[in-house]
Amino acid sequence: MIDLEGKRLVHVTTADMSLALLLGPQLRAFAAEGMEVIGVSAPGPFVPTLAEWGIDHVPLRHATRSVSPVHDLAAFVELGQLFRRLRPDIVHTHNPKPGIYGRISARGAGVPGIVNTVHGLYAAPEDSKGRKATVYALERLASTCSDVELFQNPEDLQVMRRLGVPERKLAFLGNGVDLVQHHPHPSHSEVAAARARLGVTPGSIVVGLVGRLVWQKGFRELFAVARRMRQVRPAVSFVVIGPHDADKGDALDAADIAEATDIGNVTFVGHRDDVSELYCAFDMFLLPSYREGFPRSAMEAAASGLPVVATDIRGCRQAVEQGSTGFLVPLHDVDALMQAILQLADDGDLRRSMGANGRRKAEAEFDDREVIRRTLSAYRRLSPRRERR
Repeated sequence: MIDLEGKRLVHVTTADMSLALLLGPQLRAFAAEGMEVIGVSAPGPFVPTLAEWGIDHVPLRHATRSVSPVHDLAAFVELGQLFRRLRPDIVHTHNPKPGIYGRISARGAGVPGIVNTVHGLYAAPEDSKGRKATVYALERLASTCSDVELFQNPEDLQVMRRLGVPERKLAFLGNGVDLVQHHPHPSHSEVAAARARLGVTPGSIVVGLVGRLVWQKGFRELFAVARRMRQVRPAVSFVVIGPHDADKGDALDAADIAEATDIGNVTFVGHRDDVSELYCAFDMFLLPSYREGFPRSAMEAAASGLPVVATDIRGCRQAVEQGSTGFLVPLHDVDALMQAILQLADDGDLRRSMGANGRRKAEAEFDDREVIRRTLSAYRRLSPRRERR
């Protein structure tokens, strides 16, 4: 076991948004342990937030979220130079792309301890054999450079185990949210205030979605359901909270949003810093996504006491218990999605019981303090003989 006090820890992601919104509680907890914490990513609007928390940020100029082998190679070289300058004790990378070139670059730079978190392998079981072969080969190669591989969901852990990653490197991490910040049983006044802030019509049954505005989140299916619902249950409305993501090739554009808004029961409210206070405006939560690692929004919804309707895919299967905390529906199945929403819309008792079950599941499995504890444990298990001199 190594002492973490004074150790220099570098976390590498593609975007500063990931450092702040996904890893913020962890980074602050690591700093509280006495570590010198540095975030490395493309520069962006969340860098000042990191600074407020006392987390240094070093820009990775060539990091990009789009498919760009030239930029990825440049980022690999840039990271190697950065690691040699910073001389970190531990580098912690996050997939997809920084998890590949970050691990290899860190090993080449002689970093003593290398940890990688798999937030969701970039190939899912339902993907083509070619895609899976490419992704699995790259992950297997990069894993030879790490000391610890942390997995947010057990399905990915089993994949890498079958691919021959040594058992000593593998560890289940899970995923978590702040169970105090996200809580159920708000007062009637809190619900009314949240609905007013979202512009929800009184008496509506509100279906909420929180996520980036990319087609991969299942917006085609959501819009198809909304069109049908307009005819059969006009009291059901859909509220989407989330930012534009212009760097992604499948981002919704202004015309897509305008067309969806014209349906008449779909409202986009953009990125919100008060999202934890807005879950109580929803009657249920929807995530018809095509790909997830372990969806934070579904965990937040469960912690907030909401039933969740999600696609039956890796990650969502870990967040939702079919028939208990919500419903899992087949991928791309608009009919099944429609029926699940209708069942919840028409049965308030079912919504309440599933929401209560979801909160209990969140308390048992989605506590971010446990994620922090497991990560710190992984850091302490790094071999003392490889500490930075």
